[in-house]
Amino acid sequence: MIRFGTGGWRAIIADEFTKSNIRLLTAGLCRMMEKEGHGGAEICVGYDRRFLSKESVQWVCEVLAGYGFRPYVINRSSPTPLIMYMVKRRGCPYGMAVTASHNPAIYNGIKLFTAGGKDADASVTARVEEEAAGVDPAEIRSVDYAQAVAEGVITEDNPANEYIDSILASVDVEAIKKARLRIALDPMYGVSQTCLSMILMTCRCDLEIIHDRHDTLFGGKLPAPNEDTMGPLAAVVLDRYRCDLGIATDGDADRLGVIDSRGQFVHPNKLLVLLYYYLVKYRGWQGPCVRNNSTTHLLDRVAEGLGQKCYEVPVGFKHVSAKMAETNAIIGGESSGGLAVKGHIAGKDGIYAAALLVEMLAVTGKKLAVLYDEICSQYGEPFYAEANFTMARQRKEQLQKRIFQDMECPDFGRRVDHVSREDGCKVYFQDGSWVICRFSGTEPLLRMAAEGGSMEEAENDIQAWKAFLGL
Repeated sequence: MIRFGTGGWRAIIADEFTKSNIRLLTAGLCRMMEKEGHGGAEICVGYDRRFLSKESVQWVCEVLAGYGFRPYVINRSSPTPLIMYMVKRRGCPYGMAVTASHNPAIYNGIKLFTAGGKDADASVTARVEEEAAGVDPAEIRSVDYAQAVAEGVITEDNPANEYIDSILASVDVEAIKKARLRIALDPMYGVSQTCLSMILMTCRCDLEIIHDRHDTLFGGKLPAPNEDTMGPLAAVVLDRYRCDLGIATDGDADRLGVIDSRGQFVHPNKLLVLLYYYLVKYRGWQGPCVRNNSTTHLLDRVAEGLGQKCYEVPVGFKHVSAKMAETNAIIGGESSGGLAVKGHIAGKDGIYAAALLVEMLAVTGKKLAVLYDEICSQYGEPFYAEANFTMARQRKEQLQKRIFQDMECPDFGRRVDHVSREDGCKVYFQDGSWVICRFSGTEPLLRMAAEGGSMEEAENDIQAWKAFLGL
């Protein structure tokens, strides 16, 4: 059964991620698009470097063409943000990316985008699921891929230069050139290397690149730019080349990870705060910001201090994108490393975010740590802790019942302001600290995060949840 999570449909290869299910999902999308009056429309499709991604795109396009649609195929493994950009650029009603983002190598999946290059929201993916469930596999219409290309029904193209030029037009290239920065880049065996290295080299940055070859096993690690996976990049930044910055992107390049000039991992919470502060304080932009419910509340205090507002939404970038559009926000992001900036695409873009970060260093002339200390001296320094637990289905169902049906919650020994179960169970304390416990929408994980006035306080709140749930 095909089920979309917070970041698209993802499944284990050869288990549920199969040719038959890919064809079912695509047929369901085709039926939905026909009902919406999009018959014969051009649909942008792309893929990343995962096992079977390229073949899966061909299976998708064979069905799209079979139902009379005109697939526009980006015929090189490409960043998901590039695919979203082309959905917007070409005016497609929908787009698809074959990717499982930062998931383990045994996974693959499909992300769905709507007009304007936005992440498909829950109402859209629910309709696709419903339509797919009603499809008879024997009646799926399709045509041979090579034949459809030869007849001009399927268009193959590599529009990377358009995407690269759009980012170069959005950053201060001359300021970056003058700064003569040395940057270490880790694509994590994913798809960002060509676009991001071209952007940074055009800006005359001195680059050191690791992990750029095609490896469907991602070097045996998660293609996720977090503290556990970025040790090799930190070594390049600190020990070998004395770089000003280390940049990593996840498997499909929509998430960003950073190592500062000291070789320290910079948490995505800090990156979101830094970029928002820079856009308002130094670029002179005006507007609110958006974060999900597991992301630092320091962003709220910075926004308030700058005369703006911060909005909280559930986890899933489709919620961030929707709230940004609704409030005309200038930036939105998540503690997992995804962020979007107004004026580009309405979704996560690790490549554009990286370019802005480099511009920030060039324009301010300050190191990341110095800029963050500047922010904390004005708005206070929060302490953030998190933990993840692998969760079997039966155990997950037991805990879901306790938390969301029986409404159970630990006694934290502190005054609680209110509790929200809109997405997970988030406890807001009267002193402004908080803790959340929620199940991942893309992986078999129970996630916890907390923020307090000290690291001990944040870790104690997570420990309270662990003890309460018997973890």
